[in-house]
Amino acid sequence: MFTTLKPQVRTARLEILRKEYMDQIAADVALRGRPLRVASYVLAQHGDQRRADLTLIAEHAAEMGWQVASSTFADAGQPLPLLERSGFTEACRYAARGFADGVLAIARPAITTDNDTYARLLERLYQRHVFLAYLPALPEPTP
Repeated sequence: MFTTLKPQVRTARLEILRKEYMDQIAADVALRGRPLRVASYVLAQHGDQRRADLTLIAEHAAEMGWQVASSTFADAGQPLPLLERSGFTEACRYAARGFADGVLAIARPAITTDNDTYARLLERLYQRHVFLAYLPALPEPTP
């Protein structure tokens, strides 16, 4: 008998899988003796918000010891279905062609909140030796 996982449990398991894939790719890159390279991706309007997001991504990458690719990728407005977002699609292609090892975004909602779509994406990228990474979540303020 098949039991469907609760969405929160599935989301947590997908996050564990994402981290495992990222760690495996990072280990492979380390064996080659070079730092990880990431392509920045933001889902933000042109202007100050986009610049701020790209700055946060660059700062996080530097903290991690990662190199940020000179090309950045973005989509504006409300998130379209994943396959209709040219910026994200190009970021993934760029990495799959070997110009980066992963795609670094602010948070998972910038990619997709749909677990089925996300699971397929993680698998497709991993098969191309590409990982997804996000900035660490800020701690919730205490009352």
